[in-house]
Amino acid sequence: MILNNGTLVAVTDGESLRLFHNKGHEPHLDLIEVEDSVLQVAHAGSGGRHRNSTANPDESRLREDDFAGSVAAYLNYQAHEKDCEHILVIADPRTLGEMRRHYKPSLSAKLVGEIAKDFVKHSVMSIKGAIETA
Repeated sequence: MILNNGTLVAVTDGESLRLFHNKGHEPHLDLIEVEDSVLQVAHAGSGGRHRNSTANPDESRLREDDFAGSVAAYLNYQAHEKDCEHILVIADPRTLGEMRRHYKPSLSAKLVGEIAKDFVKHSVMSIKGAIETA
């Protein structure tokens, strides 16, 4: 996959988020990590009145879903910014599925792709490799 200069790359799972900007010019990638991303984590509720089951996920799963929703909300906000024209999302399949539920049309319009793999704890070189082979 070839990314435009300035593409925002979000690499996430249910617990953490890493953001990058592509500063390379086509067809080269030069991912620069953005520090201090601020997320306001949404809360779906405690689920304290329900037993754990498939229909009522445990607390850690609810936290992961809340985090995925918060990442999607952040990306929805970024999609409204004029200087953010292209967005790529890399997330594990479960987190990616949860995030898709929260995409707004403005984000969907700027989304250049999704990679359903968990790369949060990988090096920048591994992330670049995943993008290049996608």
